[in-house]
Amino acid sequence: MARLRDVCRYVRSKNAGPFWITLDLFFDGEQNYARFRDAPALSPEAVASIYGVDPAQVRRYLVDSLQVLKLSYPRAAPQGDAHERDMHGGQQYVRLLDVELEAAV
Repeated sequence: MARLRDVCRYVRSKNAGPFWITLDLFFDGEQNYARFRDAPALSPEAVASIYGVDPAQVRRYLVDSLQVLKLSYPRAAPQGDAHERDMHGGQQYVRLLDVELEAAV
């Protein structure tokens, strides 16, 4: 089974304003993008489970021309809050790197 790190050339996370984090998954070609963009492990429910958020609040955006899947979810605490542990959101992608992917049916 492929891991996310094996089918993406670049994975990053960043702020999407003070209340949201965005994960950008740059697949390493059209074939892997088509095969894995709709994988169950990248569903709103799966992402919500990984990040501890409500699945109804996870947003998915497909950028077909770039073979990119963007996933956004609300932060547990606003950026800059006393309990915020990643001010720029730059470390949040790490949880996804070893996620095992099955091709979407």
